[in-house]
Amino acid sequence: MTILKYKNYDEMSRAAADRVVAQVNTKPESLICFPSGESPAGMFKCLIADSKAGKVDFSQCYFVGLDEWVGMGKDDDGSCTRFLYEHFFTPMQINPDHVRFFDAKAADLDAACRAMDDFVKLHGPLDIMIVGIGMNGHIGLNEPGTDFNLYAHYAPLAQVTVQVGQKYFKQQTVLTRGITLGLKHLQEAKIPMLIAAGSKKAAIIKHALEGEVTEQLPASIFQTLPSAYVILDEGAASGLGQ
Repeated sequence: MTILKYKNYDEMSRAAADRVVAQVNTKPESLICFPSGESPAGMFKCLIADSKAGKVDFSQCYFVGLDEWVGMGKDDDGSCTRFLYEHFFTPMQINPDHVRFFDAKAADLDAACRAMDDFVKLHGPLDIMIVGIGMNGHIGLNEPGTDFNLYAHYAPLAQVTVQVGQKYFKQQTVLTRGITLGLKHLQEAKIPMLIAAGSKKAAIIKHALEGEVTEQLPASIFQTLPSAYVILDEGAASGLGQ
């Protein structure tokens, strides 16, 4: 695990984007996992600008979405899928056949998980898997207590995730379960990458990166990943080493 600290959110976003660009320029058909949310939004802006400037070509890449709220999809305001289309896939005009999201509206969620695992096996292993970190240390929607050896799966959401998740919706929304890539995917990714910004994440970052490695704190798995990068702004990194 390599921890990289940057002065502010913009510099952190640029650094994360640079690693994606370097990977794609090395392997144009890379398989990349993107998360939704506030942390990667700046990175997506950088990647779009880089593409328009001719610094990178994503046309041969394959992509998977990290997770989704069960019962939601591309047409639902606040969904992870919609966020990623709005912030990256639509502006970049990515070939839909090169993108796989969870079918979180499926009657058979087990089949939806198998379909995601099969896509990763077909085009993978993951070259870069980018994740954020929740206030309870979750990665994707792998909540505390998740088995480190799971691939794609679905599970009930922690209460803090339900509460924090409301910021993505215009009105109070019932959230009960999440469907997500697993921590086994993260372990098998060639470059696992965690990005986090803001002093509100400082305490959980310190706990995850300097505390005990435990399934009760999913992000602590990064301590076991030699090829991983943790990219932080000053606020998120402020508790480390104290």
